[in-house]
Amino acid sequence: MTTQTTTAAPPAAATGKDRAHATAHGTGVGRPGFGWALPATVFFALFAIAPLIMVAVLSFTRWGGLGSPEFVGLDNWSRIFGDPVMIKSIWLSLLLTALGVAIQTPLSILLGVWAAGYQRNRAVLSAIYFVPLLLSSTAVSVLWRALLDPNFGVPAELTWLFGDGNLFGKQATAIGVLAFVSTWQFTPFHTLIYQGAARAIPNVLYQAAEIDGAGRYRQFFHITLPQLRNAIITSTILMVVGGLTTFETVLILTQGGPGTDTTISAYYMYQKAFKGFDFGAGSAIALVLVVAATIISLIMVRLSGYDKMRSSMEGL
Repeated sequence: MTTQTTTAAPPAAATGKDRAHATAHGTGVGRPGFGWALPATVFFALFAIAPLIMVAVLSFTRWGGLGSPEFVGLDNWSRIFGDPVMIKSIWLSLLLTALGVAIQTPLSILLGVWAAGYQRNRAVLSAIYFVPLLLSSTAVSVLWRALLDPNFGVPAELTWLFGDGNLFGKQATAIGVLAFVSTWQFTPFHTLIYQGAARAIPNVLYQAAEIDGAGRYRQFFHITLPQLRNAIITSTILMVVGGLTTFETVLILTQGGPGTDTTISAYYMYQKAFKGFDFGAGSAIALVLVVAATIISLIMVRLSGYDKMRSSMEGL
C-alpha cells in the first residue's frame, strides 16, 4: 500500500495590487493611509497655515489694532527694508544664530557621546545636566537677569573679573550674555539628540576598529562623527530656526539694548506691532523671518544631502 504525501505549494507572492488592497483594508503591512495623518493635517492647517496666510495678508495693510485694516500695497515692505534698524536686526539675528551653532554643536556632540556611554554615575549627572531643558525660556531669562544684575548680581561682587559689572551696557558683552544663556538652556536638548544617535551606532564598528589598533580618538573622528552626520544636520537646522525666531531672551535680558545693539528681528517685530501698534509692518517682519528660516533650512537640507537619506524603517 502506497501512501501519498501531498505538500502544499507555497503561496504565490502578492502582487502590488493585492498589497495595496490589503493595506487599504487594514489587513496587510504597508504605508499608513491618509486617514492616519488627517488629524495632524487639520491641526497644522488651522494653527499654522491659516495664521500664516492671515499674517501675509495683514503685511499689505495698515492696521493699529482697532477698526478695519486699510490696504496699502507694498508700503510696509518698502518701509521695513528702508529702515536701518531692520537691516541691523537681520545681521544681529544671523550673528546670534551663528554663535549658537558654533558653540552649541561641539558641546552637544561631546556631551551626547559621553552620555551615551556606560560611565559610573552617568545617569545621575545626565539628569542634573538636563534640568535647564525643563524650564521655559522666560524662567531661564528671569533667572539669569537676576544673577547678572549689575547692582546685586554676581558681576557686582566680582568686579575684578567683570569690571563695572554692567554686562548689558555694551554691545559685545550683551551679545555674549545672550549667546551664553541660549547655550546654557538649549545645549541639553541637542545633547539628547546626539545621545540617541550615538547609541544607535553599531558596536561592531568599534570592535573592528579596536582589532585594527585604532585608539579612542581615531574611533571618535573616523566612526562616531561620520555616523552622527544626519543628527548633526537635524540639530543644526533646529538651531538655525530657533535662533532666527528667538524672542523671550532678548525681551527679558536686554530689551534690545543698549540702544538697538541687540534688537534682533523678532524683537523688532514685537516693537513695531505691540509697542508701535503698527501691525502691518510687524506682520511683514514676521513673514520675512518665516521665509528666511524656511529658505535657509531648505538650502541646508539640499546641500547636505539630507533629503536623500533612506531608512529601512521608512514608511512604517
